Amino acid sequence: MLLAACTQEGTAAPSPAPSTASPLPATAPTPDGLLLTADFGAGPVTFVDPRRGAVASVTVGRAPYGLAVGPDGRAWVATAEGVAVVDTRTRVRLALVPHRTDTGPVTDGEYRGGGMGVALSPDGAHAYVGVNVPGANGVLEVIDTARPQATAVVPVGRRPFDVDVSPDGAEVYVTGHDSFDVTVVAAGSLRTRRIQVAPYGTEGGLGSWLKPHYTAVRPSDGMLLLPFEGERLAVVDPRTGRTTVEPMTADTHQHGVTLTADGRLLVVGTGAVEPGEGNGPSLTVRSPDGAERVYPLDGPHEDVAVSRDGRTAYVTGGHTRHGYWNGITVVDLDTGATRRLPAGARPLGVAVL
Repeated sequence: MLLAACTQEGTAAPSPAPSTASPLPATAPTPDGLLLTADFGAGPVTFVDPRRGAVASVTVGRAPYGLAVGPDGRAWVATAEGVAVVDTRTRVRLALVPHRTDTGPVTDGEYRGGGMGVALSPDGAHAYVGVNVPGANGVLEVIDTARPQATAVVPVGRRPFDVDVSPDGAEVYVTGHDSFDVTVVAAGSLRTRRIQVAPYGTEGGLGSWLKPHYTAVRPSDGMLLLPFEGERLAVVDPRTGRTTVEPMTADTHQHGVTLTADGRLLVVGTGAVEPGEGNGPSLTVRSPDGAERVYPLDGPHEDVAVSRDGRTAYVTGGHTRHGYWNGITVVDLDTGATRRLPAGARPLGVAVL
């Protein structure tokens, strides 16, 4: 299955009907429970009522990718231009922290330079953003959130799709898609260790589909969970670098992940790499004991967030390969029932406010 890598730039698939939600008045505070999406196909983040659709937006910068929201209500949004800081309670962009790294011309699309994965330290003192440098290895930029300003640059792997932080904040994990690795960064000293994560091997190089995309950090033991192709779950011990592989059942190319409070792993399946060589898009719900339920989805998706009560998943439709669509699929995690919700322009990152 060593085919072309994630290179096909999608075209827009049919979207849901336009949102019928009434927009929030500009002076109204943001209600709890809305969703926030990074609109990769445009320049804003969109505030989405999970029952009715989009209700507001804030321009943040070109081609926003990932986002992270802190307890103070500030969202840190990785864009091609820098990291935008948004007060989600008042829906105002407070700052745009420029990248310290030269990423070339500001552009759009899957391979554009600039911020990709982003995460916050548990104490909110630092934001960590993975920055793609086209044609070269990426970097992790460390932002002092009080200033806000990028204060350090750390070399990492190629195309840093995802950034995660250990539960105690001592380590940062940067998933390098095109380098088959996770870079472990000590939050204090900024020293790094590279862990290769390649359960299928690395022989395909840049042309391989069989690469890591997104990582979940299991709070119970700090293990890193990386799904591959709906066939293999790589469980990585960041202390030793040892990887064990557990079977998965969806048989589909996989991207976004998250964990529920009770330890279920949610994994977004984007569809078969080639027609007839796997199953279509799906959401895998994996219990801590390894049992899986696989819920089919209509069309490609990218990332996922879960409601506070753990009963509902929100899966973004802004995938870059084999088409995309402008919305979110809302999934009942007990029954697998789904409904499509219009939201933004090619939404990728998503968070529950």
